[in-house]
Amino acid sequence: MSDAMHRWDAGAEMMAHSVIGYAVERMRLRKDTTWGAVPPHVLADALAGAVCPDGIGGHEALRLFRDVLLPACRPQDDPMNLAYVPAAPSLAATAFDLLVSASSIFGGLWEAGAGAIAAENQALRWLADLAGYPAEAGGVFVSGGSAANLSALVTARHTHLAKYGRTRRLAIAATREVHASARAAARVMDVDVVEVETDGRGRMHGSALRAAIDRANDHTVFAVVATGGTTNAGMVDPLDEIAGVCDECDLWLHVDGAYGLAGLCAPSVRPAFAGIERSDSFGVDPHKWLFAPYDCAALVYRDPTLAAATHAQHGDYLDAVDRGEWNPADYAYHLSRRVRGLPLWFALATYGTDAFRDAVEHTVRTAHEFARAVQAHPGFDLLVEPTLSVVLFTCRGWTPQQYQQWSTAHARAGTVLMVPTRWHGTTCMRVCVVHPSTQSDQIIPFLNDMATWGVD
Repeated sequence: MSDAMHRWDAGAEMMAHSVIGYAVERMRLRKDTTWGAVPPHVLADALAGAVCPDGIGGHEALRLFRDVLLPACRPQDDPMNLAYVPAAPSLAATAFDLLVSASSIFGGLWEAGAGAIAAENQALRWLADLAGYPAEAGGVFVSGGSAANLSALVTARHTHLAKYGRTRRLAIAATREVHASARAAARVMDVDVVEVETDGRGRMHGSALRAAIDRANDHTVFAVVATGGTTNAGMVDPLDEIAGVCDECDLWLHVDGAYGLAGLCAPSVRPAFAGIERSDSFGVDPHKWLFAPYDCAALVYRDPTLAAATHAQHGDYLDAVDRGEWNPADYAYHLSRRVRGLPLWFALATYGTDAFRDAVEHTVRTAHEFARAVQAHPGFDLLVEPTLSVVLFTCRGWTPQQYQQWSTAHARAGTVLMVPTRWHGTTCMRVCVVHPSTQSDQIIPFLNDMATWGVD
């Protein structure tokens, strides 16, 4: 029958309850850190015949997902996942994400999703207030930091060209520590990147920015991408200095805070972000350190009318759109979008903003307690004093191969996910704490394990 996929019957009822039941089971149980990627041929064999003319049925498809596919993925929300920037979605946000998917809301236009968009805007307002933005500020939830950076920089370019036109090749200014997505955005836009020197902690200063702009004689710099918490080391650029240069040169200041700007809600590290209120836009990923599920990134503009002038789409089929209302499609390069900010809103409404403050504070405290333990241990060197919740340290005498071997062995054993990186050319170990259930007394013992690893 042509409506077989959409007809609610006993089979659909059973399938839906099975899927939701397993979702509850996944939320209730701790994730298995022994999960991880397997060779392609293993998955190809397991999936053989799954997509076929008659289908394999919902229960068999669920079994395949539960027993084969999911264990071949790396859990991002385990408290012992300290690699890259993991995730820690709250129970409320995770559960509500199921309802968002089931509700089939188009989140691009007010006419189609007014209620959901109003709630998203309330969550965006909380973020704007944390940054000290004015009442007219606003933005949109996008898929991630890459989408936020690209959309903000396209707005910056459009605004610059409307003022000054194009006289030389355009460029953005950024340091080598800026997230790779900012450079990717420059490639997509066909603009160049003027490199800004950093200090010993990997931060951009106003004097270095001014020098880089002065050196760029054959380019017109139209925007600066500062970082509110570098991915590799958790460093925060001195935003007030940078904003001063941007004001003098009439440059757009975008702050990429995909990981680190969650620290705005923690009083202990809030001073590190002084000057964020002077930026023109910022991005932060709640699916990283603000306990939302994938994929949820917030892009906020000081003056959203500039973004709307850049991104609003027009066409015969869009003539009926009410441009007097808040249409999220106007504030980034997208049109179609799910209301990915709703799970964050639901968690804020469920737990209250103080719970977010306390959770972020706990992770900062855990990371700093671990850093103190590194300093106190004779076998390790702390490479840089942590600002947020990233700790970089070296194991005395280790080769790059030993870092990788230790990391791989513990990943396979399911004890901890901790991977090496490089800092100023030196291979080191990196810990990133974003899960409020991660305790310092769980991770500090791994120092002794590392100190004695490979010793007979």
